[in-house]
Amino acid sequence: MRITDSVISLNVADPQASATFVIDHLGFAEQMSADGFVSLAHPDAGMNIVFLRTGLKSFKPASAAGSAGEGLLVAFVVEDIDAEYARLQSEGVPIVTPIETEEWGERYFQMADPNGIIFQLVQWV
Repeated sequence: MRITDSVISLNVADPQASATFVIDHLGFAEQMSADGFVSLAHPDAGMNIVFLRTGLKSFKPASAAGSAGEGLLVAFVVEDIDAEYARLQSEGVPIVTPIETEEWGERYFQMADPNGIIFQLVQWV
């Protein structure tokens, strides 16, 4: 198998709100959009993010059409976690887990977008 691209697709109540959050605070850019759909890309992320409005009739399988969020964590490794933490705090981003360092060397913090998706930034130290 040859994989040519990677995408994570998240069902949310308000796709544009999540897209705006990721564009404004994580540096993604909109690639395409339609009613209930926004696709974003970032040159360094290694994957695209798609936000879909919950309840879209076109979503398959219907059994998986619920809302993303509970138990979901989208993580990105960054080069300077402290600088990103300070920047995002100054931008008023809702930090849900303040910066901390685990004993195994993971330094991270977590933030929530308007739909409750948790984004985690990590630096290995």
